[in-house]
This record gives sequence, C-alpha cells and structure tokens, in this order.
Amino acid sequence: MLANRLTNSTHFLRIRKDYSLQKLAKLYISEIVRLYGVPISIISDRDPRFTYRFWKKLQESVSTHLDFSSAFHSQSDGKFEWIV
Repeated sequence: MLANRLTNSTHFLRIRKDYSLQKLAKLYISEIVRLYGVPISIISDRDPRFTYRFWKKLQESVSTHLDFSSAFHSQSDGKFEWIV
C-alpha cells in the first residue's frame, strides 16, 4: 500500500510473498513512478533489511548507484561541509 499525503489517495499493488526484490522494484517503477513520478519523500516502517535491499534493487533497476553513509560519519560530514 502506498499513500499520497498531498492528494489523500492510496494506491494498492497486488503482490505475492514470493516476489523477489528485483520484481518489487520493477513493479514500483512501472506502477508508481510511471503514474506519480519520483516521490519527494518516502516514509517507511524502518525495517532495515527490507529498506536496504529494496533500495539497492531499485537503484539497479534504473541503472544508478546508491551509497549509504552512517550518521555523523566524518567523511560524509566533511563532504557536506565542503559543499556548503
């Protein structure tokens, strides 16, 4: 289930438990991004295993690279401060 807080609409996708993350990522792109565009923000229940693996597969589906950094990591903080 995906909810759009701006329009108060809800979009349900019919999925099965045995769907791979690759299939879920492609379904997300073909059904959600196609209709609504890329979301500005996403709120999830924070399951770290699903979140990491899903975003990794989603990025692979659109041929981009996603790097995660940890909070307060000196390298990522330094880059941010350098850009600002």
